Amino acid sequence: MKIFYHENYNIDLGLLNRFHPFDGFKFAKVAKAIKKEAMIDVVHPCGPTVQSVIDGFCGPLLQRLLKKKRYVFNALELPYLPFIPFSVMVKRVLMPMRWAVQGTIESIKEALEGTNSWNLAGGYHHASPNSAEGFCIYNDIGIAYQEHLKSSAITKEDRILIIDVDAHHGNGNAHTFMDNGNVFIMDVFDDDIYPQSPFTKDRVDIAVALHKGCSGSKYLELLNSALEKLPESFRIAFVIAGTDVLASDSIGGFKLSIEDVSKRDRMILEKLEKISTPAVFLGGGGYSNESAEAMIKSLSTMYQDF
Repeated sequence: MKIFYHENYNIDLGLLNRFHPFDGFKFAKVAKAIKKEAMIDVVHPCGPTVQSVIDGFCGPLLQRLLKKKRYVFNALELPYLPFIPFSVMVKRVLMPMRWAVQGTIESIKEALEGTNSWNLAGGYHHASPNSAEGFCIYNDIGIAYQEHLKSSAITKEDRILIIDVDAHHGNGNAHTFMDNGNVFIMDVFDDDIYPQSPFTKDRVDIAVALHKGCSGSKYLELLNSALEKLPESFRIAFVIAGTDVLASDSIGGFKLSIEDVSKRDRMILEKLEKISTPAVFLGGGGYSNESAEAMIKSLSTMYQDF
C-alpha cells in the first residue's frame, strides 16, 4: 500500500479554529507516526491541482461562487468574518484541499497499476459540480475520475465502486454520479444527521442507514452484511474512510472505538481483495482528538498485508 501525504495538506484556520472542531493538522500527526515504521512508503503529490482542472469539473455557477468569500465560509461551516482577507482562506484552506485532490488523482494511478493506496486527506463527499458544502470544497473523486477519463486510464464503460463509511451520507458523490450507471455506491451513514437529502440517498445502490448511538459491534455486523451484497468486476474502488464514526466524535453520532475503525477498514480491504478490486482509501471526516490515532491504527495494521 502506498500512502499519499504532503505537508501542504494541513489546514490552519488560525482564529477560526475555535469555530470548527476539525483538526487541520491531523494529517501531519499521522504522517509523523507512520514514518517511524521503516517499511511504510509515503508518497508526496507533485503539487496542487491546477485551476483549469478544477474548472473543468465545476459548473459555471460553482466556479463563480468559489470566488466569493461568504460562500466559501458557508461551505466550510464557519461564521462569516469580513475582516479576514479571501486570500487567507485560499492559502490556508482551498490550496491544502487542492493538494489533497492531487493526492487522489495520483492515488488512482497507483491503484490501477496494482498497488492499493491511501490518501490521508480527500474524500470530500459533500461537494459536487454544482455546490460546495459540509467542509468539502472540491469533489476529489469526481475530479480524479474526470482526469483519468481524459487520459484513457479509465473508460466510461469501466465499473467504479464507491464505499462510503464516513458517518455522513455522501450526498456530493451521489449527486456527481447521479446519471452514471457504471458507478456503484455503497453508503453506511447516520440517518439522523446532516445531510437530510432523500434525492441523493435514493441514488445509493446499497444504503445502510443507521441511527445515533449505533455500537461498534452492530455497525461492523451490518457493514459485513452489506459488503457481502457487493457485486464483482469493478475496475477500482474508492473508500471514504472517515473517522467521525468514533464514540469520541461530537458530530458523527456513532459509538465505535479505535479498534472498531481498524476492523472496519481491514474488513473492507479484505472484501476488495476477494473481488480483485484495487482500492483508493481517502481520509474523509473526523473531528475528535482520536481521529489521527484511528487512522494510524488502520494504516499500521493493514500496511504489511496489503
